[in-house]
Amino acid sequence: MPEAVAIKQVTTDLDAFLAVLPPNIAQRLTGEPDLEELLEVVLDLGRPPEARFFSREAVLSPQEVTAQDLDYVAARVSSFGGDNRAGIERTLHRISAIRNRQGRIVGLTLRVGRAVFGTIRIIEDLIGTGQSILLLGRPGVGKTTMLREVARVLADDFKKRVVIVDTSNEIAGDGDIPHPAIGHARRMQVPTPALQHAVMIEAVENHMPEVIVVDEIGTQLEAEAARTIAERGVQLVATAHGNTLDNLTLNPTLSDLVGGIQSVTLGDEEARRRGTQKSILERKAPPTFDVVVEIQERDRVGIHPNVGEVVDAILRGKRVSPEVRSLDEKGEVRHERAPVSHPRPGPWPTVPQEKPLRLLPYGVSRSRLEQAVRERGAPVSLVEAGAEADLIVTSKLFYRRRPALIIEGEKANIPIYVLKSNTLNQMRQFLSAISSAEVGPVERALKEAEEAAHRVLEGEREIELSPQSSYIRRLQHQLAERYGLASASSGQEPLRRVRYFKGGG
Repeated sequence: MPEAVAIKQVTTDLDAFLAVLPPNIAQRLTGEPDLEELLEVVLDLGRPPEARFFSREAVLSPQEVTAQDLDYVAARVSSFGGDNRAGIERTLHRISAIRNRQGRIVGLTLRVGRAVFGTIRIIEDLIGTGQSILLLGRPGVGKTTMLREVARVLADDFKKRVVIVDTSNEIAGDGDIPHPAIGHARRMQVPTPALQHAVMIEAVENHMPEVIVVDEIGTQLEAEAARTIAERGVQLVATAHGNTLDNLTLNPTLSDLVGGIQSVTLGDEEARRRGTQKSILERKAPPTFDVVVEIQERDRVGIHPNVGEVVDAILRGKRVSPEVRSLDEKGEVRHERAPVSHPRPGPWPTVPQEKPLRLLPYGVSRSRLEQAVRERGAPVSLVEAGAEADLIVTSKLFYRRRPALIIEGEKANIPIYVLKSNTLNQMRQFLSAISSAEVGPVERALKEAEEAAHRVLEGEREIELSPQSSYIRRLQHQLAERYGLASASSGQEPLRRVRYFKGGG
């Protein structure tokens, strides 16, 4: 394989991009000093046109976009497909439409497509191994750009038979002749996004590829097609929705890509041997992909080289740290440990005379929760077993399934906090509720609530608890449910409090 080069932009075909814009907008855009860093142009009916660059946004004109402006662009690009995407022939640019209820275009997003060499320098040792690789990352981080060069390098440098399944013509560009950025790789276009899975299978059955390249696996049928391809011994390189491997593990539609998840009931002896609950989550099959690459930034990735082992660890509640690589200014690859496993430098904030609250994340992203903890400097620690936990944090989806860990946690009177969604913002709100000022009061308030519950069960008609925050009141209501008692909140903040009584009281 020839010596790799540092990241270098090859072509953006900006002249073709500017040619489809209304002349007044194209003229203003041409005058922007950082035109080469243009990401996309947004044209929404009745609003000023906007340009988005790597590091800024700019209004291109005080004049609002008209229906004639939108028609001008639509007439100069290819026909829009079922996914409302079009292109410019022999380029990598993508035009996406927003339509009103009558089907008329009322908005356009024109995204600049770039052919770039050097984007896979950071993972070049992985792509030639024959292992199937899944690329994850947020929109716009460079997944398709990297995927395109993977196809070129495998076809040209490794001399493999590569077939690209190009659903929206984003990998090889618009038109019947593919963009030269894919090298000698062959491209199969997809009539409509709903048929991507069928074309994936057709590619294997009809064209004898050694490698299949697919952008955006997003449905159950596509996940099943990916497994079929892998089982036939064909290397698969693809992208999927999601930022991290643990995100993907919790995605019911796409978890099959990493082996799938099933609930298993162990025998008493096996549960004791493992030191776990009797009902546990396990991976149900070998992963479709051997390696997962989390694209964190354009020149920084996290790599999980053995997906099966990582998924098993996640399901056991263990923290998982990817191998982190980055490119320096000279294009050299730097290897480093993942920051997610380590606190930020400096002293960890503590609450005087109070031990950290021990949290067990179950069915939620542990790495995301660790990030939220670091951001807030919260006096909490994450544990890996229910017996060690002061509080269990789970998602609404997992709580509704009533797994054994949740049931046994409730029997042991361990408070369970249910997040509305498995997002970083929800975790920040949760940690805000148990900020350093409340870590001690949580234990005291729950002890008071337990004593009140026993007194009501022994005959007292009603007991009013001390005023507490909304977070602690929520835990007190949950505790009442476990004791089979009724509860209600009364009073005004900050004196609002919970009272316990028997049902009907």
